[in-house]
Amino acid sequence: MGTGHYSSKTYQAVTNSRNYQSKSADQIFSDSLKLTMNPANLKNGIRECRDSLDHPVSIPIMVFVDVTGSMGRIPYNLIQNNFPKMMNTLVSHGVEDAQICFGAIGDHITDSVPLQIGQFEQETTKLIDDLSNIYIEGGGGGQCMESYPLAWYLAGYHTSTDAYEKRGAKGYLFTIGDESFHSQYSSDFIKRMMGTAESLGDFTAEQLYEKASEKYHVFHVHVEDRSYDTNYIKNEWIQLLNENFLVLRNSNSIAELIGTTVSVINGANMNSVLNTLSDHAAKDISNTLAKIQSFLPDKNDEGSSIITL
Repeated sequence: MGTGHYSSKTYQAVTNSRNYQSKSADQIFSDSLKLTMNPANLKNGIRECRDSLDHPVSIPIMVFVDVTGSMGRIPYNLIQNNFPKMMNTLVSHGVEDAQICFGAIGDHITDSVPLQIGQFEQETTKLIDDLSNIYIEGGGGGQCMESYPLAWYLAGYHTSTDAYEKRGAKGYLFTIGDESFHSQYSSDFIKRMMGTAESLGDFTAEQLYEKASEKYHVFHVHVEDRSYDTNYIKNEWIQLLNENFLVLRNSNSIAELIGTTVSVINGANMNSVLNTLSDHAAKDISNTLAKIQSFLPDKNDEGSSIITL
């Protein structure tokens, strides 16, 4: 895993050969939970991101999409149009050794499949396959909460990365959705989800966020288009994540937002990155990232400041 390289030409060739532009989400994505996406099938209980000859300084990036209700449009837009924008932004701004792990989040109280996780990859076809292997259950509990912290559980307790273990460098973890989060996760549920006889106990969302934050820059992206018009959802996220809670007006900019966030924290100049995007995406992302100054390599570097469009 994690070998090979991303190529936008290969992406176009593969998606054209599979007719993704003319297919519906039901035709592209899995119609059930894939064995390879089931957290209970992790080899030795771990998902690994390792250095390789192709990528000697690997950077793990985990992207978990909400697949409840209307949020199924996010992976659909990614695979049809937007995924290359993330990869091109990363590669063109010095993040050439990124390893992407796609996953999906549902509701652990009501859904049959509340958590899915792929492999860390960069080779184009493998990335497309992992994204298309997601099962869009389309459920959710109707209580304005989903189980986004389950991604933090996996990242904190079930990943092993050379970036952190060899270099003490954090990876990146993004969850994407439009609702608040469940605050409690029982030992019994985690045992069922992971297919084990034992668990580490009950967890709160705060505990899982703290654990994942040891190895990852953890962000939640709240998309506002077609989302609930409720301030309390944002307030709950802000209380937990503070500036790691990112509000994005247009979900079509998600790919560029991820690419930009990773690039600037990794040392790229913010203006330089935003100037490569469309005017609409650059304005949206500039507003979204206006509060992440503490993540920049040098907060006093005028060239790294957020631009105003």
